[in-house]
Amino acid sequence: MASPGDQSGVGGHLLEVGGASLTWNTCSTCPRSGPGNALTADTPSPLPVSPSPLPQAQVTLPAGNMGGKRFNKLLSHVRRLPHKYHLLGGSELKAELDEQCELKSVEQDDDVIPLAAKEASRLSEEDLIKYLHVDPSSGLSECAVLQRRTKHGWNEFQMDNGEPVWRKYLGQFTNPLILLLLGSALVSVITKEYEDAVSITVAILIVVSVAFVQEYRSEKSLEELNKLVPPECNCVRDGKLQHLLARELVPGDVVCLSVGDRVPADVRLIETTDLLVDESSFTGETEPCGKTHGAVDEASGITTLSNIVFMGTLVRYGKGRGLVIGVGEKSQFGEVFKMMQAEETPKTPLQKSMDKLGKQLSLFSFGIIGIIMLIGWLQGKPLLSMFTIGVSLAVAAIPEGLPIVVTVTLALGVMRMAKKRVIVKKLPIVETLGCCNVICSDKTGTLTANEMTATKIVTSDGFHAEVTGVGYEGKGSVNVLPSNEEVREFSNVSIGKLVEAGCIANNAILQKDALMGQPTEGALLVLAMKMGLGNVRESYVRKKEIPFSSEQRWMAVKCADKTEEDIYFMKGAFEEVIQYCTTYNSGGMALPLTPQQKSTYLQEEKSMGIQGLRVLALASGTELGKLTFLGLVGIIDPPRSGVSEAVQILLESGVSVKMITGDALETAQAIGRSIGLFNGHLKAISGDELDQLSEAALPGVVTKVSVFYRTSPKHKLKIIKALQHTGAIVGMTGDGVNDAVALKSADIGVAMGKTGTDVSKEAADMILVDDDFSTIMSAIEEGKGIFYNIKNFVRFQLSTSISALSLITLSTVMNLPNPLNAMQILWINIIMDGPPAQSLGVEPVDKDAIKQPPRNAKEPILSKALLLKIFLSAAIIISGTLFVFWKEIPEGKVTPRTTTMTFTCFVFFDMFNALSCRSLNKTIFEIGFFKNRMFWLSVFGSILGQMAVIYIPPLQKVFLTQNLHALDLLFLTGLSSSVFLVSELIKFCEQQCCRKKPVKVLEEEI
Repeated sequence: MASPGDQSGVGGHLLEVGGASLTWNTCSTCPRSGPGNALTADTPSPLPVSPSPLPQAQVTLPAGNMGGKRFNKLLSHVRRLPHKYHLLGGSELKAELDEQCELKSVEQDDDVIPLAAKEASRLSEEDLIKYLHVDPSSGLSECAVLQRRTKHGWNEFQMDNGEPVWRKYLGQFTNPLILLLLGSALVSVITKEYEDAVSITVAILIVVSVAFVQEYRSEKSLEELNKLVPPECNCVRDGKLQHLLARELVPGDVVCLSVGDRVPADVRLIETTDLLVDESSFTGETEPCGKTHGAVDEASGITTLSNIVFMGTLVRYGKGRGLVIGVGEKSQFGEVFKMMQAEETPKTPLQKSMDKLGKQLSLFSFGIIGIIMLIGWLQGKPLLSMFTIGVSLAVAAIPEGLPIVVTVTLALGVMRMAKKRVIVKKLPIVETLGCCNVICSDKTGTLTANEMTATKIVTSDGFHAEVTGVGYEGKGSVNVLPSNEEVREFSNVSIGKLVEAGCIANNAILQKDALMGQPTEGALLVLAMKMGLGNVRESYVRKKEIPFSSEQRWMAVKCADKTEEDIYFMKGAFEEVIQYCTTYNSGGMALPLTPQQKSTYLQEEKSMGIQGLRVLALASGTELGKLTFLGLVGIIDPPRSGVSEAVQILLESGVSVKMITGDALETAQAIGRSIGLFNGHLKAISGDELDQLSEAALPGVVTKVSVFYRTSPKHKLKIIKALQHTGAIVGMTGDGVNDAVALKSADIGVAMGKTGTDVSKEAADMILVDDDFSTIMSAIEEGKGIFYNIKNFVRFQLSTSISALSLITLSTVMNLPNPLNAMQILWINIIMDGPPAQSLGVEPVDKDAIKQPPRNAKEPILSKALLLKIFLSAAIIISGTLFVFWKEIPEGKVTPRTTTMTFTCFVFFDMFNALSCRSLNKTIFEIGFFKNRMFWLSVFGSILGQMAVIYIPPLQKVFLTQNLHALDLLFLTGLSSSVFLVSELIKFCEQQCCRKKPVKVLEEEI
């Protein structure tokens, strides 16, 4: 029998159970503290040593006491486990019962799951605390932390180890063209053509190694995300403020933030003091965001959640305290990480074309084998012999130099682009630029200068002024409208007083064109410099500052001037500042402020806001509640110099430009208009509106929209995927972590070199060193030119190899002597894959390339038009060479002169064919006869080599040649030039007969 007794020294109900005296009390270490959560034991006499259950106890406690119910439940549980209680002393019983208490806490911790940012922002502080099962004053206990970490893991990004390096390297050999070349090398070994086998193997290793390195480097972007998680943080646990590793945080942890801290996880704020957070690494917008701790009813997107701070962002001002709602991959950065892991870098159009070409050559080779074997079988020749000949001929037709020349051509393009301040990380991307027909660009830091600049002034007495100059250099002027008269210092008192107030109510510092402080305040300092008032702060002594807060939306300073009179200077949102004003400035005089004037100022403020300007109101006076209104200043992050011109050239060349930003509609439209992203009506759509569209409707909408505002990383990915679904080749420019997924998913990811984060640079395919958007034009021009050069090379190589193959095949089929011996064929193969061929890859880029429309990404390298020119050139070479061979056979016998004339004729044809292959559609006079010095050096070197083969006795023995007369050489030169003359004539006729196709821009309502 048990009865309530007096409370013990630790506080609680004293019970007697089976000879043991027990008290229950609040557990100091349990996060769910309360009666019944822990038990202590005081045992004057030991419990009976028996395997039998504990005696039945009757417990009586005050009515309605939840602790009593919990105790009874726990006690009944103990009765069911009698074997655990042999000779238990007081401390042992306490440990056993504490374990049962913690089990209850564990059950509650199991209910805690990370909260989505939007959901957490709508909860009140009380509901949030209840949901996360935490006391914000004491934080979590260690047992709660361990349990939550077991369920939610560490606050870090888990890298997928993936395939081992050796397997990734071997995976490069699955490319169809590489497999074909491997077969070619194997046959060369079997036929004892060891020189060919070595050259082919070297080419394969170079191409495979370059591709492997590029793929390996692209994986580094995921590792950069981990660097954004700060190593340490301040956290409250067990009632103490502790300095912990950020990776140890779990949902429900209480985190304290102060100036300079990088936010360690997604945190819902519960206390704030003038908190400003730089979210540029997350949203791309450089202006720090004011944060509050109250619940948010409605939010248009995660970028507008004022009571949430995200992992990786930086505290610029004030302090705060909050509860962790998302850790590791369950944070917003974690979403970016998972999307980046899921996204595979798409194959470039060139890679797809090369794969297709490899398959085409394979089919062609097998076709040759089949034909030769069939003819040999019909002629009664040994089948094995015919198979060997067929395979050898097929291998001879394969341009093994193609992959290495493509790689060299792309590498040279990368070097040329590096001189233009563009770093290309992945070789094939250079050529992909030539297919790009849509460029999606982030706004801040890419299209704009990322330097807030004052552009418009409206004084309280009606003066309007325009401000010229961009950035923090202080270059530019302030001009009164409409006279356009420049204002210096206080030549216009109203403007001078307005600018002076903006300079004094200011905490920013400019040093060597570098800003320390808020971008908006930096813009006001530069405005003062443009008027010669850069040193006006030296005339005042600051006594006091009332800092800016997101609630009051203004800041003020109290200063003393030379007369030692106290003066207040205030700046902030117009609707807040005007409430402190009773007068307005009119030419230096303070006049009473009327409702009509307030209405006028409000209309001016709205007008400036519609133009996308961030509007600041300024006031001054001796009493804080009786200030004099001075006017308004409009500030914006202006477009970069040259961006507008670049956009127009891109549009004219068939490349559509789209702006994607996290900014508001008015700002986005203002920048869009200023850079020319419209023709009458500018179509814009928000991220939330994108979410409401179906998958089927999305592609049709995004092609018609020029500006996307209030977007998140998820929206950027959606836009790119939808555009790619329409068949577009999409380039994406960006600089923030929020751009990383889109940069990786796009066909061409372009990061900014100066302002870009490490994550964006690693995810991108190329980097603009100077952050100059107009550099993209040069890159596109280079990309188009490189593809043309590759086509020129392919045309030359295939026309030569088809000619050589056809000569041998025809002689075999017609039972004629072989017109060329083995060494001569090897020499031709060296020329075909050697310097003359490779010099075509370094042909200077045609300056008119940028004016050409983007090529169709699905267009194969071997288009019908190109194949026609290849076969035409091959037909001329074959006809001319066979004519010489027939002419030089005396009585059907092959002599050294016969093979020498045939051999030299073929080589001369090869040189003239290379000359005509320098351009697909421009004549030699248009591209410049000697513009490609490398080409002429290669041609002259090849001709000198041919002369050595003909006239040097030791080489005559090797190649079975003999001396030729000058008239022979003249005859061969005239005959072989026919391939060049016919090709140039065709180009001329094409230019005269074919009308220029109009540039087709991706359908867009702009």
